[in-house]
Amino acid sequence: MAEGFLARLRRLAADRRGFGAVEFALIAPLLLSLYITSFELTIGLSVSKRVTRSASAIADLVTQQTSVDKAFLATTTDVTNSLFFPYAADDLSIKITGVTLDASGNPTVAWSWNGSNTPPYAVGSPVNVPAEMRAPNSFLIRSEVSVSHELLMFMSGAMPTNLQNITIAREYFYRQRLGSSITCTNC
Repeated sequence: MAEGFLARLRRLAADRRGFGAVEFALIAPLLLSLYITSFELTIGLSVSKRVTRSASAIADLVTQQTSVDKAFLATTTDVTNSLFFPYAADDLSIKITGVTLDASGNPTVAWSWNGSNTPPYAVGSPVNVPAEMRAPNSFLIRSEVSVSHELLMFMSGAMPTNLQNITIAREYFYRQRLGSSITCTNC
């Protein structure tokens, strides 16, 4: 009886037919989690690029005008939604600010607008403008776009599998193209 058991055990140890399946069973979950994580990161990067394009396009469109109003600024939401297609931009935030720089190059808010038609910044409040954009007696448009994005972080064993809520935000400064400033008639 013991010899039969030992003989079977030797045959089992010598049998190599199932090693490929065992190796695949061990490595498949890791490969699958790496694939899902890289796919989710690619989607996140794509959304980030769309946020950047949206902020740039909004600033570019506004700087082509000499005067804007709330109705015109509201159309920037449509522009952003078209740039985000096929992704949903449910939690989208857009802020557009006219920035006046005085003779010393100090930037202050001339007017501001956001998607809820309320001014997000008080007129005359200071604005943080990059040093290279602080030309005396000039006017800038600052556009800010942010969107909330759910990122699935999936690494079995290494990290907990859960949805991470991140906010992707960009801001752009553009100079006016026509005249010395851009007015907002009803902001």
